[in-house]
Amino acid sequence: MDLVFKCPNCEQELEVDASGAGTEIECPSCQQTITVPAPVPVPPPAPPKEEKHFAVPHHSTPTETLIKKAAPPLEVAAKESDKKLRVKTIKHGDCIEVGKDRFDDVLTEFLAKVGESNIVSITPVAYSHTDINTRQLCTDFAVMVVFKG
Repeated sequence: MDLVFKCPNCEQELEVDASGAGTEIECPSCQQTITVPAPVPVPPPAPPKEEKHFAVPHHSTPTETLIKKAAPPLEVAAKESDKKLRVKTIKHGDCIEVGKDRFDDVLTEFLAKVGESNIVSITPVAYSHTDINTRQLCTDFAVMVVFKG
């Protein structure tokens, strides 16, 4: 196999037998003494590309859904249904009139108005607030009613 290279001085293309690599020769064009370079290793050829033929499966029946659609958030579900979910909070402090505690009466009237079949849940709530007049921290309670309506 022959080595093909260029003279570093005059850029003349030269060809030498591979056994002459590393020896000094005289360039026939510029008469300068040059060293024959070592052969550059040639990388092996890449394997031929394999052709792949893919087919899309065809089904006569509906296929199973792999990724299921997420359930809508509660707000959306409540808006889309014929009976929307609603929340009513009745505070104890709001039911005191002229020194009389009417919390039980107000709650009973509201539950009767909604109807037992429409009540989803009744949850007691304890909370703290600052009294506007005395600027002291007060603890009170309330009832949160979730109902269909």
